[in-house]
Amino acid sequence: MTISRLSQQDPATLITNPSFVLVSIPKASLLRKFAGAPCDNQPQQLLNSAAWHNGSRPTICNPGPGMLRKQNNPEFLLALMAIAATLAFSVWQVLLNNFAIEQIAFTGREIGILQSLREVPGFLAFTVVFVLLLVREQHFALFSAALLGAGVAMTGFLPSEYGFYFTTVLMSIGFHYFYTLQQSLTLQWIDTERAPEFMGRLSAISSIAALITFGSVWLCLKFFKVDYQWIYLVGGLIAVILVVFAWLWFPQFNQKVPQKKHLVLRNRYWLFYALTFMSGARRQIFVVFAGFLMVQKFGFSAANIALLFLVNHMINAVVAPKVGRLIASFGERRMMGVEYVGLIVIFTAYALVETAWIATILYILDHILFAMAIAIRSYFQKIADPADIASSSGVSFTINHIAAVIIPAAFGIVWLYSPSLVFLAGSGMAAVSLILSRLVPYKPAEGNETKLIRLPAK
Repeated sequence: MTISRLSQQDPATLITNPSFVLVSIPKASLLRKFAGAPCDNQPQQLLNSAAWHNGSRPTICNPGPGMLRKQNNPEFLLALMAIAATLAFSVWQVLLNNFAIEQIAFTGREIGILQSLREVPGFLAFTVVFVLLLVREQHFALFSAALLGAGVAMTGFLPSEYGFYFTTVLMSIGFHYFYTLQQSLTLQWIDTERAPEFMGRLSAISSIAALITFGSVWLCLKFFKVDYQWIYLVGGLIAVILVVFAWLWFPQFNQKVPQKKHLVLRNRYWLFYALTFMSGARRQIFVVFAGFLMVQKFGFSAANIALLFLVNHMINAVVAPKVGRLIASFGERRMMGVEYVGLIVIFTAYALVETAWIATILYILDHILFAMAIAIRSYFQKIADPADIASSSGVSFTINHIAAVIIPAAFGIVWLYSPSLVFLAGSGMAAVSLILSRLVPYKPAEGNETKLIRLPAK
C-alpha cells in the first residue's frame, strides 16, 4: 500500500491494522512499519478526534520505548537543540583568544570591542516577542540555532578584524535568540517542581556535547595540525545538520499557556531584574577577561585552552544535575548565597594570581559556580505569571546584556593599565549580587516575590 493510499484510509482501518503506523508532524507524514499494537488503547477516541478531519492525523505509536516516544517528548527536542548550539559555540569559544591573537593580532582593545559587539544582539533580545507575532516559538528557536552554526562555520574564512566582527555578530544573533527561546520553552514545557533538576540535566548534556567538541578540537590541533578555518567550518556545519534533523523529526509541541505577544515589565519582578542585571555584568568579567588572562599572561596555547575547557565540562557534566537537585531541596536563596560568596573569593584571587596552575584552578572553580545560575531562572518561574514567560525571557536577556554591551569595551581600556583592577571590579559586582540575594524569600511564589517589599503586579 502506498503512502498516499494509506493516508486516505478510514481511521478505523488504520487503528485495526497494527502492522502500519502513521506519524503526523507539521512538516511531513512519515510512514513507519512496526509489529505490535498502537499505544493508544482507546480507538474510539481516535475515531472521534477532530485531527482526522483537519488534514492531520493523531500520532499512533508503538507502546514500547523507542524513537517515536522520544519524538513526542519536548525534553528530547530541548536536549538536541542544546547539543547543536553548544557544539557550535564551543568551537567558537575555545578558539577565540588564540585565533584573535595569532591570526589577527588582537590586543585587549580589539577583544573588548569584539565582545561588546557580540553582546549587542543579547541587548536586543527583547525583540524576540515581536518576531513571535509572525513565527512560532519552537520554529524560531530552531532557526536561531542554525544561524549560530552558520556564523561559526564562516569565521575561519574571514581572518581580518572586521571579518571577525561580522561573523561574531552573525553567530551572536543566533546564540542570543536561541538561548532566550530555550529558557522560555523550558519554563513553559517543564513543571515547576522538576524545572531545577531538568535545567541541571540540560546543563550536563550541554557539557557532554562541549566535552566531545573540546576533545575533538584538542586532537585536531595537537596531533593533526588542522587549520582554524576547517575546525570552524566542520563545527558550524554539524550544528546546522542537527538542527535540520530536529526540524524534520519533532512535531510542533503545544504551549500549556498562551504567551503574551507584547513586552511585559512588572513591578513585582524587580528583584529578578536586578539579579539578572548583576549576573550579566559579573559574568562578562569572566567570559571576556579570564580566558584572555590565560593566553596573554600565562601563554596558554589553543590546545591548552581546549584541554582546560575539556576539564571544566567533565566536572560540569557531573556537578550540574546535582546543583539542580540542591536548588530544588535547599531553595534558590541559599544556593545564590553560596555562589556569590564563592565568586567574591575567586575574583579577588584572580586579581592577585601570579602562577599558572593557581589561575587554572580558579578558572575551573568559576565555571562550577556558573552552574548555580539556574537558581535565578528557577526563582523567576516560581514568581511569574505563566503567560509572561516568553516575553519576560526576552526582557531578562536584554537586562542581562545592558552591562554586557558596555563592560567589555570599557574594561578593555582598563585592562591596558591594570588587569587586577578588572577582576576586583568583578568582586564588587559579586558582593552586590550577594546583598540582593538576601531579599529572595525562602519560598518564592506569586505574591511572595521578595522579603523587602511587595509591589503591585502592574
